[in-house]
Amino acid sequence: METGLLPARVRDAVAGCVRSARPKYLGFLSEEEAALAAAMLKAADCRTAFFGGYENARRVMLGCFPDWCEEDLFPIQAVTFSYKEEYTLRHRDVLGTLMALGLRRETVGDILVGTGKAVVFITEEVARYVTEQVTKIGGVGVSVSEGAPSPLPEGDRLVSAVETVSSDRLDCVIAALCGFSRGAAKEAIEAGLVTLNSFPQDKATKTVAPGDILSVRGKGRFAVTSFEGRTKKNRLIMQYQKYV
Repeated sequence: METGLLPARVRDAVAGCVRSARPKYLGFLSEEEAALAAAMLKAADCRTAFFGGYENARRVMLGCFPDWCEEDLFPIQAVTFSYKEEYTLRHRDVLGTLMALGLRRETVGDILVGTGKAVVFITEEVARYVTEQVTKIGGVGVSVSEGAPSPLPEGDRLVSAVETVSSDRLDCVIAALCGFSRGAAKEAIEAGLVTLNSFPQDKATKTVAPGDILSVRGKGRFAVTSFEGRTKKNRLIMQYQKYV
């Protein structure tokens, strides 16, 4: 979804829910889009919620619900692709296959790839089309079924690590996480390549706090765990996790 169109589409979803007294939805949003939408919805005239098909999903659908709805139901379907375990498929293989079907990106949520299985969360309106059309992913034959196994494939793994930083300023943290110089980190921030808790940042002096999620285009996604203690050279000890 084009970010520039997002405010109008959020307003339309809320207005449509209020006007019709029926649930209205926006297709799967990226983390940045969901954060922007959430900021707009603080004074919404109806109840709103975000859900991606499972707990802690990264791509989520926005639902706007009238008062009579006692349960927040979302038109999301999980689809599982099964294949021989000796083959390896990646997120981009699955997404590329779905996009080749002509699907819009907002109809596809998270893609969780494990050993011999890949689970995709998609909108109900395209589920039947996907299950009927997909027979191969990345040249690997797959069988397709609706629903998801339990437990779900791991998807992103978190690897813990420790670095030292001169301060908790954004440029210092990005330099440590990505192996940049302070100057290169500042340039990446000013170029719009860095997001903090899904919001783009343009100020190198922004303070980073424990619990913050940082994304650097081309370098990955990181969760800062803590700033605890100092080295003998008075540098902060930063514990963090990287999504791999």
